[in-house]
This record gives sequence, C-alpha cells and structure tokens, in this order.
Amino acid sequence: MIFKKQVKTILKTALVGVVLSTIVTSVSAQTLRGASMFDDKHTFTKTMVKFADLVNEYYDGDVKFDLRLNGELGVEKDYVTFLNQGVAIDYTILAPSNMARFAPSIPLMDMPFLFRDLDHWNTVLSSDILAPLEKELSEKADIVIVGYAGGGTRNLLSSKPIMNMKELEGHKMRVMGAPIQAQIFDAIGASPSAIAYNEVYNAIQTGVINGFENEAASIQNLKFYEVAPNVTLTSHTITVRPIVFSGKSFRKLPEKLQVAIKKAGKEAGAFGRELESREDGIKLKEMVDASQIKVSEFEGREKLLDMVKPVQDKFAAGINATELLGAIRATK
Repeated sequence: MIFKKQVKTILKTALVGVVLSTIVTSVSAQTLRGASMFDDKHTFTKTMVKFADLVNEYYDGDVKFDLRLNGELGVEKDYVTFLNQGVAIDYTILAPSNMARFAPSIPLMDMPFLFRDLDHWNTVLSSDILAPLEKELSEKADIVIVGYAGGGTRNLLSSKPIMNMKELEGHKMRVMGAPIQAQIFDAIGASPSAIAYNEVYNAIQTGVINGFENEAASIQNLKFYEVAPNVTLTSHTITVRPIVFSGKSFRKLPEKLQVAIKKAGKEAGAFGRELESREDGIKLKEMVDASQIKVSEFEGREKLLDMVKPVQDKFAAGINATELLGAIRATK
C-alpha cells in the first residue's frame, strides 16, 4: 500500500514537472512569423533568411522563425494590414508604395528617378536621412523599419516595344498603388493605372494594360516575360525595400531581442542590397540568353529626368518633405 502511494506521488511529481516544463518552454520560445511572395531563390527570401540567422547570432535566447513562401499568406497589400493589426505575420520586406494608405509620405523613398546611381542610393540607405519617413510609418502605421534591402533596377516591361517618347505616349501600364507613382508616369506621357500585383499577368494577357515596370528578379521569378517580353532600359528606379516589423509584435518582445532584431535588420538590409544589385544584371542577361526577353535602350532618357522633377518637387512640398528631398539630392 505504501509502495503504491509512493508510485502515485512519483508519477504526480513527474507529471507536474512535464507541465511546468511545457509552460516554461512556451514562454521562453519566441516564434517570429515571416512572409515572402516568392520562392527560396528570390533575393527577398534570401535576405529574410539572413535576417533570421543574424538574430539568432545576436540574441542569447530561444527564438524561432516561421517564414512562409510563395505567397502562402497573400500579397504585400495583405502583409501591410497584418503588420498594422499585429496578426498573422511579424516581419517581411515591403515596397514603400504598399504602405502609402497608412503613411502617405513613405513612397518618397521609392520615388522614380530619385537616385542618380547605385552609389548614391547605397549612401542614402546607409545613413539616417530617411529617419523622418521611418518615424511617420511607425506613428501612423505601427510598422517599424529595421533595415533597408532592395537594389533591383526597375525598367519598363511591355507586350510591344517602347523605345522613345512617341511610343511611350498613351502607353497603358500598371504602376504601384501610391499616387506619386501614377503622377510620375503620367508626367512622361504614359497612361498609368494601379492594379493589384497578382492581377498584372492576366491584365497584360487580356489587353487591359500593355505592360508595367519591374526589376529583373521578379520578371524572372513570376515569368512575366511570357506576356510582356520587351524590356526598355529606362532605369527609372533603384528599389528601396524596407525590412519591416509589426510594432505591436515588436513591443511584446524582450528588450534584448529587440536590440538583436534592429542590429540584424541593418546588416541583413546591407546583405540584401548587395545581393540584389549584383544579381539584377545577371538575371536580366539570363533571360536575354534564354530568348525570353528583348532589351532596348530608351531614346532621350535625359528628357525624362527633366519632365519628372516638377512632379517630385510638388509631391515633396505636399508632404512637408522638401528639405528631405533636398538632402537626398545633395547626398554625395
């Protein structure tokens, strides 16, 4: 009888130990949820994997990453809502234009014809010049920028060749959702419209639009060359793609993990910029060599730079960012 009581006591103690262990593990093990619209070969995905590796390197604690690929959790428009509400995902990489409905000024960092070249772009992103935009995004969208990736050079992609101002006139093209994107392309004579990214392929295929603008990695990854094989080298944008974190999720994390995330985000951003800017030309050449695209120069590109400057100035003035735009332009 005494033996049976001892066994029950041992079992009860063991069970309590298991329950306590489970509770401690669930509290200490932090799972961060990420999302990518692309596969594991895309630079965004590689950058987020690097981000996770760096966080684990810098944080002396138990943190795990659950990164969902291939648009499993939707498109960027969905990600913005999730981050703002603090549900479904904790981190991702976003185009600034997709955050414009919460923070109207944020698309300035991705405005067409903003950067002179890769050196100018990298210098700006390595500095704190964009801090005012980060502050607005945090306050209005509750989204925290922890690093800057990007580096793809965006060109025109169309079903028919566009090589000069005459052929650009009235060109029906998709642009990203921020008003400044449409304003810029309207100023150079095109006929822009905002269409959801996941609808672009079918819109070109059915003739709703004749093309859009994008960087090489996305053209290749999503096979846009099947419906729009003509690439015009306008080089109008060097992409800025912030690595972002939900503010609601971020504030719940231990302080040391927050520090690790910010440090990792900055370094992962630099990794992503170098990777994408290097791979951009390689991917473009791969598609040319595979006869998937035809590449053309744009005649009179210098004229485009003059045509868009008043639009840039007006946009900056409207969001009280004239000084910021001037600082970007003045950066050497």
